[in-house]
Amino acid sequence: MKRFFLNVFGILLFAGVASGQPTGGANDFTPLPKPKAGEQVATFGGGCFWSMSEATAELKGVNKVISGYAGGTTKNPTYDQVASLTTGHAECSQIYYDPKVISFTTLANAFFFAHDPTELNRQGPDVGTDYRSIAFYRTPEEKNILLGLIKKINKSKHYHGAIVTQVVPFTAFYSAENYHQGYYRLNGDKAYIMQVSKPKVMKFRKVMKAELKPEFQ
Repeated sequence: MKRFFLNVFGILLFAGVASGQPTGGANDFTPLPKPKAGEQVATFGGGCFWSMSEATAELKGVNKVISGYAGGTTKNPTYDQVASLTTGHAECSQIYYDPKVISFTTLANAFFFAHDPTELNRQGPDVGTDYRSIAFYRTPEEKNILLGLIKKINKSKHYHGAIVTQVVPFTAFYSAENYHQGYYRLNGDKAYIMQVSKPKVMKFRKVMKAELKPEFQ
């Protein structure tokens, strides 16, 4: 469904070019920001990055979230390349956060409730390895936290099935095209956002209410 929506977007974009109207820089990429002093970074993939990036951005202590691609081998991939399933990448969100306000454990826990980690290579209507559930660790401690949470959530029976999230070492993250950044907030009237993304974010807010920034509680 999402790929169909973006194909339509591409047609409208072409029409804008032909008519001489601004296109919004659909193929422009913003350089990936470097962590500020005291910031740490975490990277997760849980289906469409529009909802995942919005959900994690609403957490206290999160300063910035970038939508992009990780987990594959192609350098500087485009959305179309990732969607072709030839790059090995998944849609991911890179989170810049203040560890004095929010811990990696809380971020990882939020990740597991921002999507359905029991769905293999899909999230709802979005099917493919680019929508797989994947969590990256940068240290042995982060790996142990992720594996511990998986064990804990599986034991709790919160989900009907077992978690299938890949837990892998971080290697590289590539920023997605500019039009993907902040897409949820900028396109709240779009059918995909209303029908697919918003229900996920609303469910996330209920589960993680105590950890949300005041404006989202």
